[in-house]
Amino acid sequence: MVKNEDDDSLLKSEQTAMNAITIDCVIFGFDKGSLEVLLVQHGEGISKGKWGLPGGWIYKKESTDSAAHRLLNELTGLDNIYLEQLKAFGDPDRFPLRRVITIGYYALVKREDYNIKAGFTAADAKWYKINSIPDLIYDHNEILGYSLKHLRNRVRQAPLGFNLLPEKFTLLQLMHLYEEILGVEMDKSNFRRKILHMKLLVALDEKQQDVSHRAAKLYKFDPDIYKKLTEKGFNFEF
Repeated sequence: MVKNEDDDSLLKSEQTAMNAITIDCVIFGFDKGSLEVLLVQHGEGISKGKWGLPGGWIYKKESTDSAAHRLLNELTGLDNIYLEQLKAFGDPDRFPLRRVITIGYYALVKREDYNIKAGFTAADAKWYKINSIPDLIYDHNEILGYSLKHLRNRVRQAPLGFNLLPEKFTLLQLMHLYEEILGVEMDKSNFRRKILHMKLLVALDEKQQDVSHRAAKLYKFDPDIYKKLTEKGFNFEF
């Protein structure tokens, strides 16, 4: 069989494309009242020793979704996470060696449910508080900023917290989560009135235990209402 020039050109174009597309993941976690993001320290390459978002190159025979899950697992040990695609970031000068477009993903996880372990090309992996982020490689600070803005918009349109809070929580814990994400200080009574009006929470016949202050009442999410509001959305201003 004679191999024509079109075949060679197509193969070369495909190989070039694989060297021009990457994945970057923004993983938000909530721990002890603070919103955090997972970062990795590069162990090799042109960014050795520097911090950035977990990510890397896509294999020729895998989808972008599969690549995102694979890279996240290889670099940090995280697995079985629901990742949502954000958008493509394609500034011509975002990567110093050549033109590279990256596809951003993000997720919300409960820190206590996962053990982080650096692997593959990552020398280290750890959580950073959202207000203590170092200078990151390439345009990763921009990607993180876009993800946080996306999260802040989403929090006003759909319920949030199921993936970040314990199964049983106080209204104050829920309010602190919203304060951390939105970067604002809220009025307790106003927040309480609005969140209870949504019928999203189920009041439990339980209170906090082993606390030095007055024990607060515990709540949990109503899964049916949570799912309904997630699918329908709403306009919720605090």
